[in-house]
Amino acid sequence: MELIVERCAGVDIGKDEVVACVRTPTAGGRRDKQTRTFRSFTSELEAMADWFGAEGVTEVVMEATGSYWKPVWYVLEERGFELKLVNARHVKIVPGRKTDVADAEWLAELLEHGLLASSFVPPAPMRELRDLTRYRKRLTQAHTAECQRIHKTLEDAGIKLDSVASDVLGVSGRAMLAALVAGERDPDVLADLAKGRLRRKIPELREALRGRFRDHHALLIGMHLDHLGYLEARLNELDDHIDRVIAPFAEARDHLVTIPGVARRAAETIIAEIGVDMSRFPTAAHLASWAGMAPGNNITGGKRHSGKTTRGDAWLADVLTECAWGASRARDTYLAAQFWRLARRIGKKKAAVAVGHSILVISWHLLTNHCDYQDLGGDYFTRRNTDRHRDHLIAQLHNLGYRVTLDKLAA
Repeated sequence: MELIVERCAGVDIGKDEVVACVRTPTAGGRRDKQTRTFRSFTSELEAMADWFGAEGVTEVVMEATGSYWKPVWYVLEERGFELKLVNARHVKIVPGRKTDVADAEWLAELLEHGLLASSFVPPAPMRELRDLTRYRKRLTQAHTAECQRIHKTLEDAGIKLDSVASDVLGVSGRAMLAALVAGERDPDVLADLAKGRLRRKIPELREALRGRFRDHHALLIGMHLDHLGYLEARLNELDDHIDRVIAPFAEARDHLVTIPGVARRAAETIIAEIGVDMSRFPTAAHLASWAGMAPGNNITGGKRHSGKTTRGDAWLADVLTECAWGASRARDTYLAAQFWRLARRIGKKKAAVAVGHSILVISWHLLTNHCDYQDLGGDYFTRRNTDRHRDHLIAQLHNLGYRVTLDKLAA
């Protein structure tokens, strides 16, 4: 096979040690192979980088093994090596590798012949933003879980506040919960804590707040409220930090916000996951495939099998699906029309994935062309094929027992 990389290295990464293989040319035109094992401590990784530098290595390849590859990547990245991160599934099917040493050697050999495609690794600023947005997602999930625990505890105590108040944890709801924790049990006193429009429902609140609220309920609700306060403070702190980190990419975020269903925080998450430089993805289809948002392409013998999406960036897929549900509620938009058109045929869940794919494709175009989203309109599918829409309506009328005669109006 043709030699692509003259001096290269393959690295097999574990939690406690790293096996590295360097392949270089010899005087007789043959290839020399050196393999060494290093501990995963930073000082050892730096020693490995020094060895690579002394051998004149230009490219290094490693497998994506959990999060263990990251410290190795960061040390080598600082030294200026050209790095490739490869999907372990793409190389595991090759036979003949029984040990970690053989893994490192095989990676180096594949790299020198140009047989490995690198996975996308975002630059350092995007990695920082990605860590922040992913942790924000976890905190938001914890906040939601704590709210659900409050609802469950109130239900156990016979307090039906959520049947009257639209938001149990609004200003009025929290005041009532705090009073319950403090020992107040009189429904009249508790209902009188309502504020704003909720005061119109004071008679209903009196009934809803009459239950069997006990001391252990007060203890649990108090702990839940304290935890909520902590989570909300951390979320506010995290949002402030994210605002500072994303400031250089604010223009790209503002472009994405013009897409129906994509709010500011969702746009920040999308940018954190895919970056703003779309040159890494030659087409929108490449991006969708990498993200695991593209339909499966499993065709054998002329028969189409499963069209299930492949595994990809779960964090990105999650936020895109959320945006799709939001877009479905937007009025007179292309994405809403696409959602409901597909939902009738394949169901809402699959329609949400399909619309999430469309949002990702749109994002690629907006980030590539540095522009805002221009909606095609809710009647796009009707305008695209008026004859088909006409025939569909006629068929519906026929099914209802009507005979239809059409007379086209003059333009």
